[in-house]
Amino acid sequence: MSSLSPNQTACIAALVAHFPSATCLVGDDIPVRNGADTSFLPAIRPIALVRPNTPEGVATAMRICSMHGVAVVPQGGLTGLAGGAHPIEGAVALSVERLTGIEEIDPAAATMTVRAGTPLEVIQMAAQEAGFFVPLDLGARGSCVIGGNLGTNAGGNRVIRYGMAREMVLGLEYVLADGTLVTSLNKMIKNNAGYDLKQLFIGSEGTLGIITRTVLRLQPRPGCTLAALCGVASYEHVVSLLGAARRGLGPLLSAFEVMWPDYWREATETVKGIRKPIAGEHAFYVLLEAQGLSEDVDGPRFMEWLETQFGAGLIEDAAISQSMADVTMFWRTRDAAGEFQTVLGPHVAFDIGLPVARMDEFAQICRARLADALPDMLSVYYGHIGDGNIHIVALQRGASPQPSAEIARIVYETVREFGGTVSAEHGIGTVKKPYLSYTRTPEELALMATLKRALDPQGILNPGKVFDLPSA
Repeated sequence: MSSLSPNQTACIAALVAHFPSATCLVGDDIPVRNGADTSFLPAIRPIALVRPNTPEGVATAMRICSMHGVAVVPQGGLTGLAGGAHPIEGAVALSVERLTGIEEIDPAAATMTVRAGTPLEVIQMAAQEAGFFVPLDLGARGSCVIGGNLGTNAGGNRVIRYGMAREMVLGLEYVLADGTLVTSLNKMIKNNAGYDLKQLFIGSEGTLGIITRTVLRLQPRPGCTLAALCGVASYEHVVSLLGAARRGLGPLLSAFEVMWPDYWREATETVKGIRKPIAGEHAFYVLLEAQGLSEDVDGPRFMEWLETQFGAGLIEDAAISQSMADVTMFWRTRDAAGEFQTVLGPHVAFDIGLPVARMDEFAQICRARLADALPDMLSVYYGHIGDGNIHIVALQRGASPQPSAEIARIVYETVREFGGTVSAEHGIGTVKKPYLSYTRTPEELALMATLKRALDPQGILNPGKVFDLPSA
């Protein structure tokens, strides 16, 4: 760590003087985990780690840092893949890990008021116990926290039915760069009283404010969950099957996941404990999920719909769930990507959005370009095709370090050619910052800069993340 400036030294002294030792850590007392997120960037030790357990504590910490002009990097569960929560040199890390707890479940309003550091899985379980359902779901559900989920506008497995994280938020509380605590814990679905300010902070990756509490809109708990893992003969059949599912299952359709054969092979042959629900080789593997109110009513409807697709030639083979254990087993094939770091080693992961009709064309071209540019390349493709989101895992076998910059250049230039987005659900952080202009126009970037300057005139909130401010 470089030597501290007088302002940084004074800021640390003020934080230490105000907060108890468990809340403000410096030097070797800062846990190693707070030096990095999950983006594979080199670890950086913050000059201090502040872990308030109240919204007012977050506001006070931010106010102290603002007074001294010291940068602050907000941190949640540290599961982000784009570097949004990764420390920067000379900055204070402000973690919401102790700002936990479910404050209220309102059955009449079907809402939950929760603190930003609460793990997503805890929220899901509390909703289930109260007879409700939180549709936001990610592979990192046990360690990611709701503040980070909202800060990145997380997507997950059920966007096709319920939308992105922002669709689940009714109210929000946040701290501005100057330490102002703004509380707007609205519980009403209809509230058109002025600007919908919360939307500025959802998806802003901590560059405009730090989320401290939220009011989530709850959904009815599903009465049944039905799933089928299908082998499909072509991508044209995949697109046709998606259209048929939207028409025939309607609001029951909760997930439509597609796995290319390269992904399927790595997931089922290299990851331990993964069973192949269907035998044989197929051009594509589709995981369909439907959530209904009654097994007696919606089960036969789901089966009838599947039989129709078999009859139409859209499905070659399928395994159909008979229990929640089967549903979980099917999802394990899709969630196996979370274990690729262990079985495949260091790799480069991508989260992109594309026009649904052109996803296979993109995959073919991208795979070929990577293979032509780099020997012994492996790239696998899978994702939430129903909502236009495809994931890629790419690596050059035996390379250390991985040629990440060249892999990213090829992938993102191909995304730009196809009119896609460089980030569908993981955010921009620092990893994707060089490519943001591939997706956003100069006018959009200028407006983002205007908002950043208005809300953070000193530029101390997560500086260098998402985009660099142009000179005023």
